[in-house]
Amino acid sequence: MPTGVAIQDPRGQLFEAAERVLLRAGPGGLTSRAVTEEAGVAKGVLHRHFADFDAFLAELALARVERIRALSGVLRARAGTGTVEGNVAAVLPELFAPPVLAFTRLIIARDELRTRLRAATGSRLPLVSESTALIAGYLAAEQDLGRIAARADAGTVAPALIGALHLLYADTDEGPPDAAAAGRVVAAVLSPAVR
Repeated sequence: MPTGVAIQDPRGQLFEAAERVLLRAGPGGLTSRAVTEEAGVAKGVLHRHFADFDAFLAELALARVERIRALSGVLRARAGTGTVEGNVAAVLPELFAPPVLAFTRLIIARDELRTRLRAATGSRLPLVSESTALIAGYLAAEQDLGRIAARADAGTVAPALIGALHLLYADTDEGPPDAAAAGRVVAAVLSPAVR
């Protein structure tokens, strides 16, 4: 890109490019050069807006964390309506979107990134921890309404559900599983708790 040409929303442009590179090339292919080439900008643009590449990646992952946290209010507002299983199934496309799964792999692969995100979020495994908290909070709200058994431990059911779903979503080379397959996992994990 010629010097002196203003770039509209360079941070957003770089974030979108990074997601495309991550989805296409995986964690090993995500480099600052790959991101800037994908975005069609000079390499210096990234370093003008971020202290280093891990700071860039941390901000990108934190944006995903915030999207998951924002779902919490949406899901809790559904408590007492529809079915518990249906409400959980409704948020799965966001919790297990291909970029979220790719970011999870990236966070596991990059120690410095994981350290920065833990410091910023307090989560042991960012993205996975927030997804688990979202489900646990929703199940607790349903428990308060009597739709989840009082004896059920939302703090145990939520990670079991997220783990089972993560295996289902991460183990496909041909895209996400169909809604029926995800629904069966949700029903199987929640059935002992749902009243």
